[in-house]
Amino acid sequence: MRYLDHMRCFYRRKLEIASGRLARFADGSAVVQLGETSVMVTAVSKTKPSSSQFMPLVVDYRQKAAAAGRIPTNYLRRELGTTDNEILTSRLIDRSIRPLFPPGYFYDTQVICNLLAVDGVNDPDVLAINAASAALALSDIPWNGPVGAVRVGLADGELLINPTRAEMSSSTLNLVVAGGPSSQVVMIEASAENVLQQDFCHAVKVGIKHTQQIIHAIQQLAREQKITKRTPVKLFSVPADMVEHVRQVASESIYAVFTDSTHDKISRDEAINKVRLETEENIKDRYPQAEPFEVIESFNTVCKEIFRNLVLNEYRRCDGRELTALRNISCEVDLFKPLHGSALFQRGQTQVCRYNQVRGNESSKDEIENEYLVFGIKDKNFMLHYEFPPYATNETGKVAGLNRRELGHGALAEKALRSVIPKEFPFTIRVTAEVLESNGSSSMASVCGGSLALMDAGVPISSAVAGVAVGLISKANPAKLSEIQDYRLLTDILGIEDYLGDMDFKLAGTNKGITALQADVKIPGLPLKLVMEAIQQATVAKREILGIMNKCIAKPRANRKENGPVIENVRVPISKRALFVGPGGYNLRRLQAQTGVTINQVDEETFSVFAPTPGAMNEVLASISEISKDDQEQQLDFGAIYTATIIEIRDIGVMVKLYPNMSAVLLHNSQLDHKRIKHPSALGFEVGQQIQVKYFGRDPTDGRMRLSRKVLQSPVATVVKTLSEKQSISVGSSSSQTSSTASVAEDA
Repeated sequence: MRYLDHMRCFYRRKLEIASGRLARFADGSAVVQLGETSVMVTAVSKTKPSSSQFMPLVVDYRQKAAAAGRIPTNYLRRELGTTDNEILTSRLIDRSIRPLFPPGYFYDTQVICNLLAVDGVNDPDVLAINAASAALALSDIPWNGPVGAVRVGLADGELLINPTRAEMSSSTLNLVVAGGPSSQVVMIEASAENVLQQDFCHAVKVGIKHTQQIIHAIQQLAREQKITKRTPVKLFSVPADMVEHVRQVASESIYAVFTDSTHDKISRDEAINKVRLETEENIKDRYPQAEPFEVIESFNTVCKEIFRNLVLNEYRRCDGRELTALRNISCEVDLFKPLHGSALFQRGQTQVCRYNQVRGNESSKDEIENEYLVFGIKDKNFMLHYEFPPYATNETGKVAGLNRRELGHGALAEKALRSVIPKEFPFTIRVTAEVLESNGSSSMASVCGGSLALMDAGVPISSAVAGVAVGLISKANPAKLSEIQDYRLLTDILGIEDYLGDMDFKLAGTNKGITALQADVKIPGLPLKLVMEAIQQATVAKREILGIMNKCIAKPRANRKENGPVIENVRVPISKRALFVGPGGYNLRRLQAQTGVTINQVDEETFSVFAPTPGAMNEVLASISEISKDDQEQQLDFGAIYTATIIEIRDIGVMVKLYPNMSAVLLHNSQLDHKRIKHPSALGFEVGQQIQVKYFGRDPTDGRMRLSRKVLQSPVATVVKTLSEKQSISVGSSSSQTSSTASVAEDA
C-alpha cells in the first residue's frame, strides 16, 4: 500500500490516498483519509455489454454507525434503509465521475463508498469523491479521469479549503467543486448565505486550483502502479452511413419542426415523433440487419445535430426566444384560504404550486438514526419537499414514493431558501412544491414559488429569492475533443434544451447575492471562463425574475393570516399542574389530540402552547381557565392544619379532600400514624370520616399536594386554620390540640 505523504496543502492537514491493500478483488479500490476520517471506495465494471442504451452507472454511498463507534438505535440494531444524506452524497459522486466515461461505454458499473472511520471533525463526502476518482483511475475501467474535489468555506472574509465541521458552522459558504485534469470544472454544488457574486467566483477559482494537487497525486500513483485500461468488447456507436442516410431523408422535416416557434412542448414532441416513426421505417427498409439501438440513435444523432447547429450557427431557439431571454412569467399568491401560505409560479410551460405549512416551535429531528449516530443530531426549522407527478409531463407512472431526482431537486430548492429564513423564527416551516407542468427548470421554479409562498404566509424572510437555469450548446475542438472550440449559453432552458444540451447550470439567490448553485455537466468539463460567464448571465436573469415577483408580492405580510398558527406561553398554577397533565400525561395527550395543538413544558408553571389556528388556541386557554378557576387552594397556608374528608380507602392509604371541588389527594399509610400499618382499617378509618392533616405545600418535582396526619400525633406547637376564616389557636399538647381543632371545625 502506498501513501502519498507529499499532499500537505490543507493548513498542515494531510490528505492521504492509499490503494492495493483493501478490497483487492474489485477492479479498483482506494482509501482516502483526512484527519481520522477514512473512506474506502471500490469500482467494478462488467466486461459484458449491458442491454441499456445509456451508461448504467450506479453509485452507492453508505454511512454506517459502526464507523463512528456507535450502535444503531433501531430495535434490530442493524444499519437500515438509505438516508436522505446518503442519497444526496451518492448523487454528488455520480455527477463528478459520470461525464468522464467514454461515449458508448454501456457496461454495468458500480461504485460503492464505505465509511471506515468518522472522527466527527472532517466530513466524508468530499473524501468519497476523491476516493471514487482514485479507485477508477487505479482500475482498468475505461475512464478519462481523474478528478479532484474540495470543499470551500468562507469565514470572516477568508476562504477555507476542506474546513472542519466546527469551521463550517461559522462559514457563509458551503461549496463543493470537482475539477478535471486541465483545471476545468466538472461539478459544482453550493449553498451560501447571500454571498456576493465576485466572492463566489473567487471561491470557485481557488477550489479548482486546489483540486489540481489531488489530481496530480492520483496520476502519480497510477503511473507508479503502471495502470493499463481495458479495451471494451464494444463501444456503442452508430454507423456513419446510417446517420448520413437519416440526414438525407429527415433533415428538412426535423429542421421545420425545430424552427416552428408556434409549437409548445406537447405539439413539438408529437411532430418530432411523427418524423421519427417515418424515418425509422425507412431505415429498416434500407438496413434490414440494423440493430434497434442503431435505428433509434441514428435518428437521435441527426436530431441533436440539427438542434445544436440551430443555436450555434443561427443563434435561434426552438421557441423563438433570444439566447438570453426569459420565458413569460406569471405569479399568484393566496390561492387557498385554509393554508398558511400558497403561491402559483408559472414560467412558460413550467408550473409549480407551493403550499406552506407552519408548525410548532419544536425543531424537526432527523428520523433515521444513521444520520445523528455518525454526524450528531441535526435540528431543522425549515424543510422543502419537492414532488414531480407523472402527469406534469403528460405521462403515467408511479405516484407514491420518493426517487433520487425528487430528493435532489428538493434539497437544492431548500438550500436556496434556507439562508433567508430568520434563525430566531419560533416556528418550524414545511414547504411542499408540486410540479403541475414541467418543461424545464422545475427546481428553480420551486425556489421562486417557495419564496412567494413564504411571504404570503407572513414568514419574515430577509429578502425574496429567485432561481434560473442556464444551458450550454458547445462544439468540441476536433484536434482535442476535451477542449471547447465554440459555445452558446442559453438562459432559462426548456426541457429539450436540457436534454440535447451540455449543461444544466442552476443558480438561485437574492438581489444581493447567491444562495445556491448546482452545475450538472454532460461533457468532460467546463473552462473556468465559461463558468464565470454562466454565473454572470444567470445573475442578470435572476434579477429580472425578482422584479416580476415583486410586482406580485414585494415583502412578507406584516401579520400572519387569521387562520395562521399561534404560539403562546401560558401559566398553569403549580397546584393545578397534576390535574392539567393528568396521570402519566393522559390529560395533556387528550387535549393535544382533540385540538391539534402541541404543548411543551418550559418551567414549573409555564407551558409553551403551539396551535395551528387561533380557534385551537382558544380551546386550550378555555381548558386551562376551567382548571384554574378554583383558587381556593391559594388560601392554604404552609404548615397549617385543616380538616380533610376521607372519600376512598385504599391498601396503600386514604384518598382525602380538603374542600369539595378539589381533586382527591392520597394520604399514604406512612403519613397516617407513627406506628407502621399495612392498611388504613387498622386505625378504624371509614369513608366520609373527617381527620386533621397538616399542609406542606406542593412537591416541586411533580406538583402533588403534600399532607400528613402523622406529624399531628406528636406534642408540637402549630397553627390551626379553616378555609372559611383564618382563625388561629395556639395549642401546647396533643390532647388540647385535638379538642381545639374539633371546636374550630364545628365553628366552621
